[in-house]
Amino acid sequence: MNEFNNNNGYNNYDSEQQNSYNAQNYYSYGYQQGYGTETNEVVYKPEKKKKGKGKKILAGIVGVLAVAAIGTTSIVGYNLVTGGKLVGSDDSSESSAKSAAASKDVATTQNKQAEKEETVTREVPTIMQLSSPDDAMKITDIVKKVSPSVVGISTVTRQGVAKGTGIIMTEDGYIITNAHVVDGAQSISVLLPNSYADESDSDNSNLTIAATLVGKDTQTDIAVLKVDKTGLTKAEFGKSSDLQVGEAAIVIGNPLGFELANSVTAGIISALDRTITVDDRTMNTIQTDASINNGNSGGPLINSYGQVVGITSAKVTNTYGEGLGFAIPIDEAIPIVKELIANGYVTGRPTTGITGETVSNVYSQYYNIPKGFFVRSIKEGSGAKAAGIQVNDIIIGVEGKLIESLSEFNNVVKNYKAGDTIKISVYRNGEIIDFDVVLDELSQKEESTDDQRTTSEEELYRQYREFFNQFPF
Repeated sequence: MNEFNNNNGYNNYDSEQQNSYNAQNYYSYGYQQGYGTETNEVVYKPEKKKKGKGKKILAGIVGVLAVAAIGTTSIVGYNLVTGGKLVGSDDSSESSAKSAAASKDVATTQNKQAEKEETVTREVPTIMQLSSPDDAMKITDIVKKVSPSVVGISTVTRQGVAKGTGIIMTEDGYIITNAHVVDGAQSISVLLPNSYADESDSDNSNLTIAATLVGKDTQTDIAVLKVDKTGLTKAEFGKSSDLQVGEAAIVIGNPLGFELANSVTAGIISALDRTITVDDRTMNTIQTDASINNGNSGGPLINSYGQVVGITSAKVTNTYGEGLGFAIPIDEAIPIVKELIANGYVTGRPTTGITGETVSNVYSQYYNIPKGFFVRSIKEGSGAKAAGIQVNDIIIGVEGKLIESLSEFNNVVKNYKAGDTIKISVYRNGEIIDFDVVLDELSQKEESTDDQRTTSEEELYRQYREFFNQFPF
């Protein structure tokens, strides 16, 4: 029986058996194998054959020829490159000079290219430079020029205090703003900029002046105020008709209140002649990406020459979303302003004597009635009253054109003038009836009772709530 030793359990062979095993099995392969403490090495060395003398001589000749061929090829290649001249001291100097000149030319070209690239980088214009003409004013100069003509407007209404912006039109105190800024105002005050501060007045209380409402036009959202003060800095007015899409536009005003008074924002003219609808009234506006927020209403939209070319309206901006600003073109605003100063209202503007509200989709579908607008009230002595139109009639057409909202009705009527007769179609008790209505002149100074004024969202909600409260569900 074989016994295992303590090293990995192999059989305990003696040295002689081991050597005999190695010699018999691995001699012919030249392996080296060790067992225990002794090592046997077997190396296979085949006998080398001697080379003949003829072959040595032939190899020498071939080597000499190869060296000669390499040398000849090098000389020919060099001559082709250097124009066939042999290398000498003069040629070497000339070659070095040419090499140095070439390196200098390369370095000069690289330096000029780097300078050119650096110059181009420094001269890249800003977006305001790209959008401004060559003779335009700097924004800082525009702000210095226009800021003394921009004021704050504060009104007290039944709902609280409202704030906006105004533009000084004359040195003796006429100020332009938005009609919605002073809508429903019980009192109005104007806050002058700090440039009018009196050194003797430590708290600047002399900057706040009471103002009176000269007139307002809700259709164009323009109002005129008057303060009892002279020596004011009037704004310079430009022409909105000269504006181009893409040119610079600057806004100065009081966004979010007087805490941020005289804030300046800048952008470009995004579009011209934007027709938009606000409170069922269609307005033609200038679109800009200059920031306009609550409190900016009634402030100036300014061109690159420091001229007022529009009257901003945050009410319109809020209706259409963030990132969009709108302003009333100054070319359309100035005639309205002159009318308000002269008469307190815009003369010749037609009215039907009707107030109402648009029939919503909910009303139309629930009651199975056509779209149009409800007649909520009719002014006594008006053309509509005389023609026979009644409260709760639904006006669905004018001059043979179907309308589905109050704004569509207003868009048709405004194309006529006071004294004209128009045909109005109404839906009453399942029938359609036509009435010939003579248009009156809208002559009220206070346009809060203006005809065709849409009902407020709060009033509409109240009416819906009262109607549905009649049912137990």
